[in-house]
Amino acid sequence: MKKVSVFAPASVANISCGFDVLGLCLDNVGDTLHIKKSTTPGIRITEIIGQKLPLETEKNVAGVAALALLKDYGQDVGFTIKLEKGIKPGSGIGSSAASAAGAVVGINHLLSNPYSKSELISFAMEGERIACGSAHADNVSPVILGGFTLVRSLDPLDVIRLNTPLELVATIIHPEIEVKTADARAVLLDKLHLKQAVAQTANLGALVTGLFKEDYELIRRSLIDHIVEPVRSVLIPGFQQLKDNANAAGALGTGISGSGPSVFALSRGMKTAHNVAKAMEEVYQKIGVPYETHISIINNEGVKIV
Repeated sequence: MKKVSVFAPASVANISCGFDVLGLCLDNVGDTLHIKKSTTPGIRITEIIGQKLPLETEKNVAGVAALALLKDYGQDVGFTIKLEKGIKPGSGIGSSAASAAGAVVGINHLLSNPYSKSELISFAMEGERIACGSAHADNVSPVILGGFTLVRSLDPLDVIRLNTPLELVATIIHPEIEVKTADARAVLLDKLHLKQAVAQTANLGALVTGLFKEDYELIRRSLIDHIVEPVRSVLIPGFQQLKDNANAAGALGTGISGSGPSVFALSRGMKTAHNVAKAMEEVYQKIGVPYETHISIINNEGVKIV
């Protein structure tokens, strides 16, 4: 094959109690990348549609991730990338992760798949390093592997794919403001109280158990963040009311998606997820904040060839 198009979905990271380790893959919002083999070695970004982002390869997350793959591959091959951005940068649903993951999956496909999915995660993480200053894996892992993922370790990289309960649906509301990941990290506390750490660890273990047992009530009890949400929520307009409305409408739990400003809710069933969306929208309609809403099943496939 000389060219391929891939759809790289959005994602939700942290999932309340899983800061920097948990993520899930969304289904109906994402980036599309058109990748072609080139006679010129290296990576060239030819066009970006939908957002104003750098075309310079070394400044573009898809370009940097692709360069990381080619450096390891060690042969003089070249590719061009045309990027259609369906995810707004700074929205909190993995814009940079989608572009980086889509680039490495597409190039790997054109090279006849010499790399495993775990290796592709490592390359995509280099794109994340350019985007926010750290090579984190909580967004790129579910985008590449699909479903829910747990990053047990970065060095060495150890990512575990978790179970996805069949009836689980995500609702995302995105207030149209930008919260940069670097700024959201700046508000985090350097130290934790032992009680916070114990409570967070207990919820993380219980949430993973709830996913495998498909125990929705256990999932509900576990979606509590004692560490990050209390300090980051001030960056998101109407956060507490969004959370109250969503939970009152039947959500299992509600929290900050990634570094924000998007807010996610998990529900059992599509009908409840739509009710949750309406309840969350009422908050921003009342206070006059422009927004977008996404309702999505959990995508168990991840990046796909289209």
